[in-house]
Parts: sequence; structure tokens; C-alpha cells
Amino acid sequence: MKRPALPTPDPDRVAALDREALLAALHARVDAAWRLCCEVHPTLPRPAVWCDLRGKCAGQAHFGRGGLRFNPVLYAENRLDFLVEVVPHEMAHWLVHHLEDGPRVRPHGREWQTVMRELFGLAPRTTHRFDTGRASPAPHRYACDCREHAFSARRHALARQGQRYRCRHCAQTLVYLGLEVFESAV
Repeated sequence: MKRPALPTPDPDRVAALDREALLAALHARVDAAWRLCCEVHPTLPRPAVWCDLRGKCAGQAHFGRGGLRFNPVLYAENRLDFLVEVVPHEMAHWLVHHLEDGPRVRPHGREWQTVMRELFGLAPRTTHRFDTGRASPAPHRYACDCREHAFSARRHALARQGQRYRCRHCAQTLVYLGLEVFESAV
């Protein structure tokens, strides 16, 4: 594995950034990754950048919208790792998709892995290891005979509309217990 192609940002500087500067750092990192990709694919279009992704996903190459989406909560909580790993990960998807056979290749297939290793100098990891607790809260509690289950607002709404959920371990239908009560930090 070669050295990472993009310079690693100063951790102390990244940790001290306010919200506006953090967003600017993300845009600058995407731009640096795009310029690196243009060295191998000069006609690669510049992706738009949005920080509107929610849930457990850190980033997404959204070809229909023409850009990259990032999760602002996970970015704020994992600043350095996000800039070092997530931005190149999504830019690798962007590059592979725009190659001749790109739309037909597997998302984390050989081509994507090669871009991660050879162009970005990073291990081709398909998933992040960030704590997603605050990015994807699941405060609605359900239960079966063997355990409790936490549902997101979306899954809870589906359950309230009649969708039935069963436990994968005991196969019982889950029953709503109520909202999880969060203790105040004050």
C-alpha cells in the first residue's frame, strides 16, 4: 500500500474548526480529491457537495443529483477520519461511475478497490466504524420475549400504519413499549 495521496490535515486545526470552517474544509477536501481523480480521468465532472444525508450512512455518491452527499452529524463527530477516509471513498465511487463501464460495475468491486489503493493510497474499506447513535437515533422501544428493540421514527411510523415486525431470534411479533426517556445533562 502506498502513502495516502492526499495530505492528512492537522488534527488540532481540524478539531478547532467552527461549523462554517468545517464545511469549507469538506469542500476543499472534495476539490483536492476531484483534482487528483482528474489526473487519471481529465473529463471527470466536478461533483456538487451537500451535507444533507441522515441516518447511519456517512457519505453517498448520488449520480442522479450529480454529486456527493455527506452526513453532517457524523462529520462533526469524526472530523479527521471523515476527511481522510470518507471523502476519498465517495470520490472513488464518483470516479468509477464515470469510467466507460462504470455504471455496470459493483459499487465496492475491483475497480473501486483499485482506485482506493492505487490513486488514494488507502485501504478499500466498504463501511465506516463511526458511532451512529446521535446521527440515527432510535428512541421508540419495542419488545418481544427475548429482548428490547429500538426503532427509528420512520420504522415506528410504519409499525403504526400496520407493518408487522418480528424478532429474528424468537420470531415473536414486536410490541410497542413507548419512547425512550433521555436524561438531561443539566
